Order: sequence, then structure tokens, then C-alpha cells
Amino acid sequence: MAVKTTFDFDQMLSNAKEAYGEELMKLAEEGREFLFTYSDNVAPSSSAGKIIEKYPDRCFNFGIAEPNQVGASAGMALAGHIVFAQVFGPFLPLRAADQIHTDIAYNDVNVRLIGTHSGVTAGGGPTHNDIADLALYRAIPNLTVVVPADAGQCRKVIRASMEYEGPMIIRIDRAGSPDIYAEDYEFKIGKAIELIEGKDAAIISTGSSLYECMMAAKMLKEEGISAGVLDMHTIKPLDREAILRVAYKAGNVVTVEDHSVNGGLGGAVAETLCEAGYTGKFKRVAMPDEFSVLGDPDEIYKFYGMDRTGIAEQIRSMLR
Repeated sequence: MAVKTTFDFDQMLSNAKEAYGEELMKLAEEGREFLFTYSDNVAPSSSAGKIIEKYPDRCFNFGIAEPNQVGASAGMALAGHIVFAQVFGPFLPLRAADQIHTDIAYNDVNVRLIGTHSGVTAGGGPTHNDIADLALYRAIPNLTVVVPADAGQCRKVIRASMEYEGPMIIRIDRAGSPDIYAEDYEFKIGKAIELIEGKDAAIISTGSSLYECMMAAKMLKEEGISAGVLDMHTIKPLDREAILRVAYKAGNVVTVEDHSVNGGLGGAVAETLCEAGYTGKFKRVAMPDEFSVLGDPDEIYKFYGMDRTGIAEQIRSMLR
């Protein structure tokens, strides 16, 4: 069992968690108007701390009162401001569900809720794993839900959100994830990106799981299997056209996500395929319906078959 590394706080500051603060600082330096709220000590201990130091009049600390923070952020938005609200990811959907639903989504306000430490990356064990949030967010009207794959994409999401109307969830992990994109590319909220074309299987993934999917596709290519990879960075609104395009091309679809097998990306893709009458093979790779074992994220992924080896084996089994 994955028990060797339970609390590896040396990896606490992830690239994406640094990237959102760096991009917010750039926006502030460009003269863009927005407010920033934060909870706990995550923001001050990261690059976002520079905004707090330089622009204290636009930053508000709510300590460990996440529901109050989300509710107050809604009030600021109702007063005409764009608000970025950094919240410790495991507590955002569970402690502030009412405020997200009623204050943020129902009022359809311009608040960008940045949930850090998502998936099994929090480092605090099962009570701090954020694996049910996408299921909640998908069911709430008006919410846009974006899961950046790497630091560069996180910056693109932050910048694009300045021109986007309505409430948004930006879900990022804690641990440093490898860069997916080596050069600049066009990013549009709600439009999936096909990273690798495949004719034998299609892997649809999001967030930090994408890197393992890319590595799985590389492994399979060496065996003569053509597996495509689709970056479904926006969970809601879902790019159904892209899903159907890669599904019908390949005939075998696998979804991979750092989330419960229930209600997340896999559920959204399954609904899309079923409603379209898709008759090919389909498999979800995600956290099973249980509380996770303790361990470093990479160890947990391996334990549950969510790493490159597990993903590749799921595709091999489909093609047998």
C-alpha cells in the first residue's frame, strides 16, 4: 500500500499554484481592475503574496472561514467587481457548497473561485482529498468549471477569465506537474485541445492527469498502438463535439481524472456518448468509490491504476 510518503510538504508549492498568482500580478501591473480574497495561509506563502503586499487595498483575508469568504466575494461582485477568490480546494466544495450554489451561481456573478490542492494532492490524507468537487460543480447552474493541465495553461485561464461573464471554478493541484505544452497555443474556455491524434483509442483527460496520459500514449505507440489524447480542460461547458469526433474516430474511449469515478469528467463523457448513440467501448480511470489510501500523489495514482502503466493496460485490454 502507498504509505511511504504521507506528508511531503517539500512539494507544497506547485507550478500552477504559483502561476495563478504571477498572472494576477501581471494583470494588476497592467492596470486591470479586480479584487482578491483568500483563506488560510496558501496565498501569502505563494506568489500571490506579492499582490497582497503591493496592493493591500484590493486583497482581503478571511482566515479559515471559507463560507464567509465565498459569500463576501459574491457581495463584492454584486457591487460591480471581478473577484478572484483563492480557497483551499478540499474545503471549497464541502464547506462552502451553500455559498457557491446560492450566493455565487444563483446570482450569476463574476467570481473566479480558485480551488488549490485538488484531487488527491492535498497531502493531508483522505479527509483532505478533493475528489467529489466536480460532481457538485457540474450539477450547479451557471458555473463554468476549468481544470488547467499545467502552469502555462493556468495563466491562460486566469487571463481569459477577465473577459468571461459569470462565475467560474478554476481547479488546480498542489504538487508540481510537468509542463504539457512546449510552445504557445490558442486557448479558449469550453474548447478542448487535441494533443495527439489516435486511430485505435482516444484518451480524454483533464488537469494533472494529462501528463500520465501522454506518457501512456507514448508507451503504446512503441507497441504499435495509436492512442490519441484530448485535453478536456473545461468540464463545463463540455466540448461535446470534440468528444464525439475522437470517439467515433477511434471506437475505444478512456477517460482519466484525479477525481472520484462518480460524477466527474468520466460521467460527463459517458452521458455525451450514450445520448449520441455511441456503441464503441468505454472505460473510466479515476479514484474508486472509496476513501484513498495514504501516500504521495504519484504513489496513489500507481496504486489505483491511474498512472501511465494503468492507463496503457486499460487500453490494451480494450483492444484484445
